[in-house]
Amino acid sequence: MENVLKYFEFSDFFEDTSGTFSGNSISYSVLNEEHFLVFQKTQENKEIYTLFVAKYTAEKDIGKQQPLILELLVEQYDESNPEHRILLRKYKAY
Repeated sequence: MENVLKYFEFSDFFEDTSGTFSGNSISYSVLNEEHFLVFQKTQENKEIYTLFVAKYTAEKDIGKQQPLILELLVEQYDESNPEHRILLRKYKAY
């Protein structure tokens, strides 16, 4: 998973304090100035990742404020699953 995060330029994981991601750790990648891909890593199992696309007013709000829009893209992201990788590439291409 580390390679996926580096390749798609995700931030380091940090604790969500907005309540949106239940206090779990999150990492994000910029799509444009208002839209971001967000990986959530659960506290219970650090190997389970959930991928979202979110809209925030500003990048500095991620993990601190609730997003304006939040859409679940993939539950239990699996880097070996071609469909998951293709979805991630499509979002980063725009």
